[in-house]
Amino acid sequence: MSADFLALAVPGVQKLSPYVTGKPIDELARELGIEPARIVKLASNENPLGPNPRVLEAVRGELSELTRYPDGSGFRLKAKLAERFGLKSEQITLGNGSNDIIDLVARCWLAPGRNAVFSAHAFAAYPLCTQAAGAESRVVPAVDYGHDLDGMLEAIDEQTAVVFIANPNNPTGTWFGAQALESFLDRVPERVLVVLDEAYIEFTEGDELPNGLNYLDRYPNLLVSRTLCKAYGLAGLRVGYSASSPQIADVLNRVRQPFNVNSLALVAACAALDDEQYLAEGRRVNRAGMAQLEQGLAELGLKWIPSRGNFLAVDLGRDAAPINAGLLREGVIVRPIAGYGMPTFLRVSIGTEQENARFLEALRVVLDQ
Repeated sequence: MSADFLALAVPGVQKLSPYVTGKPIDELARELGIEPARIVKLASNENPLGPNPRVLEAVRGELSELTRYPDGSGFRLKAKLAERFGLKSEQITLGNGSNDIIDLVARCWLAPGRNAVFSAHAFAAYPLCTQAAGAESRVVPAVDYGHDLDGMLEAIDEQTAVVFIANPNNPTGTWFGAQALESFLDRVPERVLVVLDEAYIEFTEGDELPNGLNYLDRYPNLLVSRTLCKAYGLAGLRVGYSASSPQIADVLNRVRQPFNVNSLALVAACAALDDEQYLAEGRRVNRAGMAQLEQGLAELGLKWIPSRGNFLAVDLGRDAAPINAGLLREGVIVRPIAGYGMPTFLRVSIGTEQENARFLEALRVVLDQ
């Protein structure tokens, strides 16, 4: 009889369930016999613009070097990020998406006997990485589905090593302003690492939200994590980064895999960072799509959580699972978020005008059944 390798795994991993991603188009096509071209996917907060032509050109130019390992230090990309955001290269850690950064933080600072503080209805990676590290999750109840920053401060104790906050938050889309962030950071003990997750910050305009990068000099215990998978359209290549003090970055780089960002992703990220027009067009499409969905949902008599991301959490007022199943039969993929403690909600990503209209029509059909 073979050994029970689940029982032999470390305690934090034994009770984990794998992270559930948005259902792929091909999977739904196989399951229900729907032509892939008829399926609309609005489940994973992906950029609806399609690939950036500059990125495609950069990737094509790198294909002849596929037999070479990537630059393990990511020198060019870190230099580009430093120039773009007024940072120093030694402040930057590269990740295979911002999820990778969150995992690196957990591996470096969380362990049995320590805890991490985060909000209810927050990104699933926080509890997953915390539990895998054997640390305790301190989950603070949300206020109006958003962060209760005062409550999170009260949850910090001598064993707290990390606090995760997201602005905007996924999957709720909620956010907090500069005054709230500064008040929070002023009161967090200096020994506690604050991870400010800004995966969706590029979808906001002007000074709608505080820019976490502007606070790094003032708060040495702050780490800002970002991604190029969302607004920059690089989800398939997985590129993220963090900015922090050089000392924090040094710790992260001690456990970061040397080739965690591949060669194609490195050149694609550099090209994407140079294209402000693509970013601006993405924001325009997101604003228009958000307004389109809000109007359509209001006509259906539904409520939603106001969002500063590229998605809306829609409250159906009843168990959302049957509605989600009906949408799948209509060829529309959205995201059920019962696992986030929101069983009556579906999260829908902002798509193109046509994709948004298709979702609204499919939702109308399912609700009328």
